[in-house]
Amino acid sequence: MRVVVIGATGHVGGYLVPRLVDAGHEVVAISRGHRAPYREDPAWERVARIALDRDAEDAAGTFGDRIAALRADAVIDMVCFSADSARKLLAALRGSRTFLAMCGSIWAHGTLTAVPVLEHEDRHPWGEYGIGKLAIEDLLLAEAERPDGVAATVLHPGHISGPGWPVVNPAGNLDPAVWRRLAAGEPVLLPHLGLETLHHVHADDVAQAFQLAVERQDAAVGRAFHVVSERALTLRGYAEAAAGWWGREAELEFGPFERFAASTSDEHAAATLEHIGHSPSASVAAARDRLGYAPRFTSLEAARDAVEWLAEHGEVDIPPLR
Repeated sequence: MRVVVIGATGHVGGYLVPRLVDAGHEVVAISRGHRAPYREDPAWERVARIALDRDAEDAAGTFGDRIAALRADAVIDMVCFSADSARKLLAALRGSRTFLAMCGSIWAHGTLTAVPVLEHEDRHPWGEYGIGKLAIEDLLLAEAERPDGVAATVLHPGHISGPGWPVVNPAGNLDPAVWRRLAAGEPVLLPHLGLETLHHVHADDVAQAFQLAVERQDAAVGRAFHVVSERALTLRGYAEAAAGWWGREAELEFGPFERFAASTSDEHAAATLEHIGHSPSASVAAARDRLGYAPRFTSLEAARDAVEWLAEHGEVDIPPLR
């Protein structure tokens, strides 16, 4: 198939584009500029690359038409963040028989009632990001029900992790000091009792799911799927396991959120509050049963892969992992 990937040089695209090329698909990679992808791979030599500024093109009303003119069998959209942008793309693709797979987020759910949450449950998100992603999902799934609508699906990743960028740590934020303390055997303060959850997914597993959706369209159209590891992590369990990467036992302290917030920056405290407020734990049963999704990485393995890269490249001042 001819597959257009929007946001192709991002975290997931670095795995997705080579996967598609190696599977025999013709790939057109769309990105804002011509920066190198996160992962080098010989497959990129066989990819057509086009630079498009989505915000500017959307403002001009031309982005959807530019994508439709590529006459793709499938479009994978990794970087749609508003229902208005999704609506414009759908209007341009309608009637073209192009399959559309769009990236959502498990934050399309709000506070969870029971875990692991299923795709149709607790759909009352809070926060601009989750509200926006649910609006996009509702738009696409309604479109797929129209007789003349675009065949569409939405895949909801968790905390995307892997080499090349920071990973959500056991405190629920991106503070590199957490890794330094765990590596050194120093005390790490966690909010409450450390029993809130995080649900990571390796970028390559997200790429796997999008490839499966493109190749198994009949099973994907008109549905939303969670794309996460098999199981979520508690903060304290994550911290205890991560300390073992350096042969340490975690020295954990627990306290009210106010005490935790006072111990870190406003930015990190806000990120932690958002993560523990969601405490995501999502089921992959639908993606497994309908698409054949089988994540290769556990949450811990995905996080470790990211931390190893940070250590090896001097992004965080920590010793090599054992």
